Amino acid sequence: MANMLASYPNISELSYGFITVSRSARRSRLISGEGHVGYLEIKAPNCVVHCSNSSSSGSSGSSTSSTEEVGFVGSGKFGIDSKGEFKYLVSEYGWKVRSLFRNGDEVSKAAQVQAEAFHEPVFLFNDLFYQFFKAEVLSGLAYKLRSSPPNRYACLVAEPTLIDTPESQELVGVVDLTASRDQNVLGHLPPDADEYLYVSGIAVLRSFRRKKVATALLKACDKLSAEWGFQYLALRAYEDDFGARELYSNAGYRVVSGDPPWMSTWIGRKRRVLMIKHI
Repeated sequence: MANMLASYPNISELSYGFITVSRSARRSRLISGEGHVGYLEIKAPNCVVHCSNSSSSGSSGSSTSSTEEVGFVGSGKFGIDSKGEFKYLVSEYGWKVRSLFRNGDEVSKAAQVQAEAFHEPVFLFNDLFYQFFKAEVLSGLAYKLRSSPPNRYACLVAEPTLIDTPESQELVGVVDLTASRDQNVLGHLPPDADEYLYVSGIAVLRSFRRKKVATALLKACDKLSAEWGFQYLALRAYEDDFGARELYSNAGYRVVSGDPPWMSTWIGRKRRVLMIKHI
């Protein structure tokens, strides 16, 4: 079930900007949530990449320093309990899921997990393009964390339940949740539903796959959806990725529509299905 958790075209329809590298045109799209926000041209050998690891207020390529706090998701410092300790949404199957702690070090670790999961190797200059890809994932994630209002976006991370082990402080999985109002999705919901939570960027480190990490992440999405008062969750999966679709079906998601046939015939993009869950 290779790339089982990549539920989107090319690499993933992440909730932050990303780079995909075409073997031919070397053209990449930057996508934010479910809407296109711009394009990025990558040309070999003179590569141009829009990304930055320094703090700034005017660019989506901004990131945070290793000590800068960006705040927490939700009211009341979501992610921290009354004792000032991490608040875990789920603790099952040997994994604990919580909100991403928003400092530069942990944001970087989360970006690393997603970059590893969604990078598509290229024949030439693979290491170089991977570094570009990772930098863009990091800058996009930092921008989302900094600019999204409370209860509209969350990055959840999974870590091992056991302590005092070499992996105890390691982030092994990541998922994004974004409040959305895409009419293509709302058309499959009841008339009184005006928004939903869009699940994207589900990534698990290769050495921890097939160990229920993704299942724990999806259960945490359910829990957060209930806390935020959302009744519906939505995601997209490749039509032919039966492993991912089985994972989502077991979590309660149901297929409601698919990409039109011409998308794969004319554009050459793998078809996806839209899956929705009612909490």
